[in-house]
Amino acid sequence: MTVRVHILKKRIPVKADRVARIARSVLRREGISAGGIINICFVSDPMIRALNRRFHGRDRTTDVLAFDLGAGSGKGGADVYISVDTAVTNARSFKTTPEEEALLYVIHAMLHLAGYGDRTAKQRALMRQKEQLY
Repeated sequence: MTVRVHILKKRIPVKADRVARIARSVLRREGISAGGIINICFVSDPMIRALNRRFHGRDRTTDVLAFDLGAGSGKGGADVYISVDTAVTNARSFKTTPEEEALLYVIHAMLHLAGYGDRTAKQRALMRQKEQLY
């Protein structure tokens, strides 16, 4: 699995190699080792809001969006968008660092690509458990 990191909004000190290493580790531990390219893009709130509106019909910002381009096969790759603005805001609220928040979003996105959801209370509980594991 090839992971490409694109820092389009440079507001927080994330290291591309660390992001890629974490993403590959989560996928590998979740049993996804097939080929494909995952693009992880660090973007602004306005950009993630526009993507959320266009692809999900939700006119609001969010922390992370993950688009599985291989329909769960792990072969077609994925595009992931992470809001650095939201990471900064949430870091203040949760008393973490913006980098820690952004890396949590990377883990969250990889779990989505591995098939985990977060729409129901049961799914969210499992997602949080997996996030803490990684």
